Amino acid sequence: MAPSSNKDAGTALQLALESGHALPWAPQAALIGAARAFASLGRAFICLDPDFRIVHASYLVDSLLGDGAVSKVQGRAVQELLEDDLFGPSGALRQALLAGERREGWRATLRFEGGPPRLVSMSVAPLVDDHADFCGPGMAYIVVMRPAEDEGLTASGTPTFFSGVISSSELMHRIFRLIENLEHSEATVLITGESGVGKEVMARAIHQHSSRRSGPFVAVNCAALPAELLESELFGHARGAFTGAVRDRLGRFELASEGSLFLDEIGDLPPTLQVKLLRVLQERTFERVGESEPRATNARIIAATNVDLRRAMAEGRFRGDLYYRLRVVPIEIPPLRQRREDVQPLAVHLLMRVSRQQGLVKRLSPQAMRAILNYSWPGNVRELANAIEYAVAVSRKETILPEDLPAEVLDMTPTAGDRTERERANGATRTLAQPATGVESDEAARLRAALEACHWRRKETAQALGLGRTTLWRKMRELKLL
Repeated sequence: MAPSSNKDAGTALQLALESGHALPWAPQAALIGAARAFASLGRAFICLDPDFRIVHASYLVDSLLGDGAVSKVQGRAVQELLEDDLFGPSGALRQALLAGERREGWRATLRFEGGPPRLVSMSVAPLVDDHADFCGPGMAYIVVMRPAEDEGLTASGTPTFFSGVISSSELMHRIFRLIENLEHSEATVLITGESGVGKEVMARAIHQHSSRRSGPFVAVNCAALPAELLESELFGHARGAFTGAVRDRLGRFELASEGSLFLDEIGDLPPTLQVKLLRVLQERTFERVGESEPRATNARIIAATNVDLRRAMAEGRFRGDLYYRLRVVPIEIPPLRQRREDVQPLAVHLLMRVSRQQGLVKRLSPQAMRAILNYSWPGNVRELANAIEYAVAVSRKETILPEDLPAEVLDMTPTAGDRTERERANGATRTLAQPATGVESDEAARLRAALEACHWRRKETAQALGLGRTTLWRKMRELKLL
């Protein structure tokens, strides 16, 4: 029997999501009732067909995407609204739904046709068996959404997919909240952080969450070109300005008009161009190389550097007035070693992306994931991405093993803090220097003694024993010394 009220309809659907079972009734009135009930709780929902296309959207979707969105999204692929990393062909949520599983509390950026992005929390579930027509004939899946700020970004500990950035850490979630608060701001942003932390990805997220998202995102690396060429690259040049200038050329400031200009490696900008950039920021005008006529620019500036600009100022390598013009909104991205909870979701995501690009199906063994978690990743996300790509290239099986990872990952010696954290996560109470159980064999005792003499540095131990590093690692695994 169908529920007798809107409240009953919503309750029944909620119970279906929580239990993983579909409903035995599907009248249109119940669907309307469920929409109203979910709306009273601040939740919108969309129903998908087996091809992951949207066939129904509740009216509250308009409040998330703008007026008229409900009618516009029907028939669209769900990944046009939500992250492709989640609902694309190899997306984590698509794969879960295809396996008949539900997921709760995942967070991602919702966007449609240039409208303002919105970070939402969502739960997904399959509508299975002969009751899959709850949302209408032929429906297969349901996605329930609510604004992420309603429950807090760290409510469930699942990763957040934020405009190409993936994180589970509160440090990064604070940055996400700041970026959302900047949606209507034109302020200049200075992104700092070590090499490889993802400064350009963050710059693109800032652009996508700004009022300029429909304009171009133009990037230039200030360290990639000599000063003469970089000036032309930034400001453009007139025909005949120098040898080889056979025609007028637009600079990046003009190309980025009505959009965002990303100045990467700003700490390496030559002193002569620092003066000219300061003028642009102060007066919003510039001159092409070979011209004296000022031109106006409307580009929003986002700069990034891995250089300590305060130290560069003290040493006279960077202008203080330019620094403070750039540092209106400072964003410092923490290194990966300071947000260890991001390593696993990043590794899984990167593996999925690389595997999909090569038409492969790969997964990480528990031992390989443990090695990845134990490594400090001095090269940050870029090094992790390279390690995953290397492992996919050299592995010959579907499952990636530790020996498929780069040697430096396996040679990494955990610090005392790393060991304590790892053992706590595994529920262990012993240290690496203690036998696991029973009495060790003579070979294990000799190997342990060599490791302790070298302070558990595998590279030095292998050299002392005359072994290859991979051979040493395999012996340690066989003798349960890992």
